[in-house]
Amino acid sequence: MDIQTLTFILVGITFTLYIGIAIWARAGSTNDFYVAGGGVPPLANGMATAADWMSAASFISMAGLISFLGYDGGVYLMGWTGGYVLLALCLAPYLRKFGKFTVPDFIGDRYYSQTARVIAVVCAIFVSFTYVAGQMRGVGVVFSRFLEVDITWGVIIGMAIVFFYAVLGGMKGITYTQVAQYCVLIFAFLVPAVFISILMTGNPIPQLGFGGTLSDGSGVYLLDKLDGLSTELGFAEYTQGSKPMIDVFFITAALMVGTAGLPHVIVRFFTVPKVSDARRSAGYALVFIALLYTTAPAVAAFARVNMINTINGEDGSGTLYSQAPSWISNWETTGLIKWEDKNGDGRMFYAKDDRNEMKIDRDIMVLANPEIAQLPNWVVALVAAGGLAAALSTAAGLLLVISTSISHDLLKRNLMPNISDKQELMYARIAAACAVCVAGYLGINPPGFVAQVVAFAFGLAASSFFPAIILGIFHKRMNREGALAGMIVGITFTAAYILIYKGVFFEPLIPNKPENWLFGISPEGIGTLGMLLNFATAFVVHKMTSDAPKEVQDIVETIRYPKGVGEAQAH
Repeated sequence: MDIQTLTFILVGITFTLYIGIAIWARAGSTNDFYVAGGGVPPLANGMATAADWMSAASFISMAGLISFLGYDGGVYLMGWTGGYVLLALCLAPYLRKFGKFTVPDFIGDRYYSQTARVIAVVCAIFVSFTYVAGQMRGVGVVFSRFLEVDITWGVIIGMAIVFFYAVLGGMKGITYTQVAQYCVLIFAFLVPAVFISILMTGNPIPQLGFGGTLSDGSGVYLLDKLDGLSTELGFAEYTQGSKPMIDVFFITAALMVGTAGLPHVIVRFFTVPKVSDARRSAGYALVFIALLYTTAPAVAAFARVNMINTINGEDGSGTLYSQAPSWISNWETTGLIKWEDKNGDGRMFYAKDDRNEMKIDRDIMVLANPEIAQLPNWVVALVAAGGLAAALSTAAGLLLVISTSISHDLLKRNLMPNISDKQELMYARIAAACAVCVAGYLGINPPGFVAQVVAFAFGLAASSFFPAIILGIFHKRMNREGALAGMIVGITFTAAYILIYKGVFFEPLIPNKPENWLFGISPEGIGTLGMLLNFATAFVVHKMTSDAPKEVQDIVETIRYPKGVGEAQAH
């Protein structure tokens, strides 16, 4: 059976499963819609959190980044895993005890200000839309290749599926859908990794194959082979970084603290009955996440070696285009691979210098990997279904954050306090529907490749939410004036810096080159500087104004000891 038919079958089966779960778990109240009624078992919540966490950036783009960047790509691994630990251990229990299941709700009540709530809503929507753009782009990439439709139509199909189960089921539908999506995506990621590890190193465990020798009898280690290939082609050694250390630090820090401030992950800790369950589900999620994150470097290395050998040929003289394997022509139709015969010899060649004739999108590496390694067609189709599962699971969580921010934080808690539960649920669904449309547009016109767009979202979260949450928990005297000023300065600076160098609806104002960056910090890492400015502004303004009221300080004192807390506060 051909790849396209198998892909249609597998994607059709998984989509039917997701829609069936959404109908079964449809939300009947705002409590169901926002936090799944607070009754999700810890194991299921751990799986759902892992699926929410491992977006298109983790599944599709991260291994591609590591494949192209080598050692420098490790910042994404360090930042995202470190951020999750920071969130699960240092922030989530305290927010849970406070009893507010959205970040704007926490900020509005902790800083006793409706203005603070509105600014937090704006920040949440801004961050979530930036993040969801990366997910919809991932959906478009998968559909365009495996279902042979234009990326635009791929995004529209993805929008329709997400719209259905996010709008109908809310958090309850999303949670149980994400459990199914986790099973699909992890199976789809590990199966080809095991296959390729056996083929290349003779070791069925990819993590061990990554540090092992090649099975071609040469006795050469995989990473030594990669280093040799990279230097021959004009790249830096695969195992050596070329990024300035200051940029590595700032990107890692931005991803860590941005992760800890992501609103769609924080809300996960309110879907379980008790704080102890929240901690258990955080532990489960860490194990589930580790399965993919420890495998990704191996997948990246395998893909890199196979891709270079396929394009340049085993002898390094280039492969005749007329004899190119099918995966090259398949991806050419999507526009994500391009060949330009510069020397007219009819051979493809991949390098960093003037010899290069190939343009390869980083986002295709994981999806193309089974084809490059000539694995069975069903494995290729499985990876397509896994990529869709990863992108759709996170997109749904983000859309829920957007709809909740509008219906609960903006309307119910601010502009329209007297609306009924039924009306609030209706507004939440309308907001989710509008959000899907905007997300689709951003997916069709993204400001970068998937992981890069996601890095921008994390930078925006780091510069806006993280300081306000940390100070709200651990600095009881911090007042609203300081927090407000800090959030505005942080997100304005970070967003402006990203837009100047990357452009979104316009051409970049300054070329995005290291020599043009402020202090040598890239747009992906600028969120850390935005966060520091946020902290500095908050402290300065606080010193110039009065402390938070005593009743607020007393509340902060109580939430510092989350042990023994039971039910989350109802809304």
